[in-house]
Amino acid sequence: MEAELAALAASGATTFVGLMATEAWSQVRGRLARFLARGDDSGGVDAELEESREELVAARRSGDEESAEDIAAAWRVRLRRALRDNPEAAGELRDLLDELAPHQATGPTVTVNNSTNGGTYYGQVIQAHDISGLTFHGGGTAPRPEPEGR
Repeated sequence: MEAELAALAASGATTFVGLMATEAWSQVRGRLARFLARGDDSGGVDAELEESREELVAARRSGDEESAEDIAAAWRVRLRRALRDNPEAAGELRDLLDELAPHQATGPTVTVNNSTNGGTYYGQVIQAHDISGLTFHGGGTAPRPEPEGR
């Protein structure tokens, strides 16, 4: 059972730290604080979570992945202790993780702005890092060349 709780704590920490740098964090933080406080005042835990988020964002901005991993490790330990002290909370944590699954990000959110100037385009112009599952219907029609000798 200890290995199962450790794996759940690791999954939870990975999920929560991954969400810290996303827009979904504001929704997640309060629920996680209440889970960790276990009936006590969640304000102190909430402040710790926000401090961790600020440290994580600063670490990622500077490319310091070691510090980012340290933050995840600290929350992994914290969740493991919470589950060890109250094994019945495992179900609650699983439910919370299941609810948050659609919000999970695979990495930091990046905004890219592209512009295309000049030239003539007869279809879609795409510039991207990863693309999958796209289907284009229709599109531009190139003008027919004039026959020679006219």
